[in-house]
Amino acid sequence: MLVDSHCHLDFPDLAGEAKAVVARARAAGISRMVTISTRVKRHAQVLAIAEEFADVFCSIGTHPHHAHEEADVDARMLADLARHPKIVAIGESGLDYFRNNSPRPAQEASLRQHIAAARETGLPLVIHSRDCDADMARILKEECGKGAFPAVLHCFTGGRDLALTAIELGFYVSFTGILTFKRSEQLRAIAAELPAERILLETDAPYLAPEPHRGKRCEPAHVVETAKVLAAVRRASFDEIARQTTENFHRLFAKVPRALPNAA
Repeated sequence: MLVDSHCHLDFPDLAGEAKAVVARARAAGISRMVTISTRVKRHAQVLAIAEEFADVFCSIGTHPHHAHEEADVDARMLADLARHPKIVAIGESGLDYFRNNSPRPAQEASLRQHIAAARETGLPLVIHSRDCDADMARILKEECGKGAFPAVLHCFTGGRDLALTAIELGFYVSFTGILTFKRSEQLRAIAAELPAERILLETDAPYLAPEPHRGKRCEPAHVVETAKVLAAVRRASFDEIARQTTENFHRLFAKVPRALPNAA
């Protein structure tokens, strides 16, 4: 069994057929899915999807693209909302210097509030990090100096130094379908090097469909293809990768129950 630790089932490309998408994921052997929040003020739809399916959970947080729009979202608000049994993570939050949709100071301030919420609740912080390796490493080191917190660098596309910094700080690193792309040799080298107990898999659906689905809409069932490539680059069996990444997921996302009632 595999896990899709990061998808967006509330996004328009998937929300209209959530039942079919979840059914296809189950048929592909996906045991858990976490649908990720991007705006606290629009969280109701995310939570509704998580509540509909026994094997779907969600996070609470503000994507860096919207940090300036939700400057009032602080650690206390996030921690209070995270008491809901279906909310198993904080985020996604972070820095995105590729698009710069939100001013960088607003992104950093929001990220620090999310870190504080993760520290308070013990829930993992889902970190979005794009074209910002130096600043991300700096902030994570500074914040770890204030107290430990669990976290995962989601959809990792950064450099080796950031990946190793994350490992040194006790974090996890998660790979999407980008791992399967022909020009991702450096990313595959990083995936091969990292400790087995710190690696996760995700789709970031509806984006980043892996080969052979590249260019099409992505969905949680496609995490199988990324797992195949991860197994190849790590010279491991598919079953070994499935077991290890699922165990890693449950260790980090500890609020997600290992046993579920019959799935809806």
